Amino acid sequence: MDKIQFGTDGWRAIIGDTFTLKNLARVTEATALWLKSSSETPSVALGYDCRFNGSFFAKAVANQLAQSGVRVFLSPGFVSTPMVSLATQKRQLTAGIILTASHNPPEYSGFKIKGYYGGPATPSMIQAVEQLIPENTAFFEDKFEALLEAKMIEWYDMEALYENHLKTSFDLSAIRSSGIKIGYDAMYGAGQSVFKKVFPTAELLHCEFNPSFMGQAPEPIEKNLVPFSELIRGKNLDIGLATDGDADRIGLYDENGNFVDSHNILLLLIHYLRHYKQESGSVICTFSCTSKIKVLCDYYEIPMQITKIGFKYIAEIMLNETVLVGGEESGGIAVTGHVPERDGIYIGITLFEFMAKTGKKLTELIEEVYAITGSFAVERNDLHITEELKQHVLTQCKNGSYTGFGEYQVVNTEDLDGFKFHFPSGEWVMIRPSGTEPVLRVYAESQNKEGAFKILDSVVKTLLNK
Repeated sequence: MDKIQFGTDGWRAIIGDTFTLKNLARVTEATALWLKSSSETPSVALGYDCRFNGSFFAKAVANQLAQSGVRVFLSPGFVSTPMVSLATQKRQLTAGIILTASHNPPEYSGFKIKGYYGGPATPSMIQAVEQLIPENTAFFEDKFEALLEAKMIEWYDMEALYENHLKTSFDLSAIRSSGIKIGYDAMYGAGQSVFKKVFPTAELLHCEFNPSFMGQAPEPIEKNLVPFSELIRGKNLDIGLATDGDADRIGLYDENGNFVDSHNILLLLIHYLRHYKQESGSVICTFSCTSKIKVLCDYYEIPMQITKIGFKYIAEIMLNETVLVGGEESGGIAVTGHVPERDGIYIGITLFEFMAKTGKKLTELIEEVYAITGSFAVERNDLHITEELKQHVLTQCKNGSYTGFGEYQVVNTEDLDGFKFHFPSGEWVMIRPSGTEPVLRVYAESQNKEGAFKILDSVVKTLLNK
């Protein structure tokens, strides 16, 4: 049987290869056992994104859970991950489940578990589920309609709940009356319907149901959003928001059609919530984030923590203390006042509100931040290399074999999650294997893009012995 393991955010696999009904049944059985060990009356919010056969797979999961004694609140249509998390928290359910592979290519699907609090299941929860996955499991007879009648499965409109939550969380009238011209690229993902409802006059791109995603992985990074950048320039928009397949990650563009990465978004959010809104709380970021976050936190005297990569580590801290902003380099960000969950649309609207309340352009707000932190750039190179070479590089990192990369001499190394090598100039490079894809990621920070790419070139040459 296929070995099933959860990565940094859920179990993901290729549909028809490892993501099969049989393996889905194994994961569902383990989840049901865990749920029943957690509650005498277990219940879940169950949703699915825009991927192929999402409704079919979701009904199969609902059928199995309900027959196992778990009450299921099932979305009647595709939903985002934040919608499932919000529904789990608001209905006070035992857990949430969404069938999604997030930003992975269209041939993938997946299974994410959410805790009762409305955020990613903690590492201990995931470990408990993994240990319960059986080698084999029987398929349950299809009793879906009978289970609906018995109220073991109920339809639940999570998108309507989420839409109302947005309307009560933000000053939408101020945003609409500000004259800000907004663009939105759903990347054919699950954020498309609710965004149209909340901002009906926005310029939209890829806001149709298309499980193939036109062959493009729905990851809101610069190389995947060139048509969106062109739309922003062509329509003279003030800001552009993009979200991934399950709408928990954010991509952002300024009024010039230039990409604004997550490092800058994190800084903008800290600046807005602390300086303008006078909110309090700590800042939590993952190991691959810019060092400028610490500079800004020190300036505002905000406590800061750095975690391993994976939003579940941030969410775990958010359960126990007030967190102003929590986020990761890959575009998953949460803020105070919302569920402890990444949410691309919620973060985007926070920035719309920032612009509306100040009357400033996004570039002007970024310059406010740079006046405190100084300018910077963090760039990333994803190396698609053989498993043998990847393991060789990681072994070299563990053994301390890399004392320099070309002209860049290493003065300090951190290994919280991957390996971060610091240089005398304050610049750094980080090497880490992906938790969800067969990739070795290399990150670098410098004063500008040219410097960051120069570091990446030197490091990649060293790693590949070129």
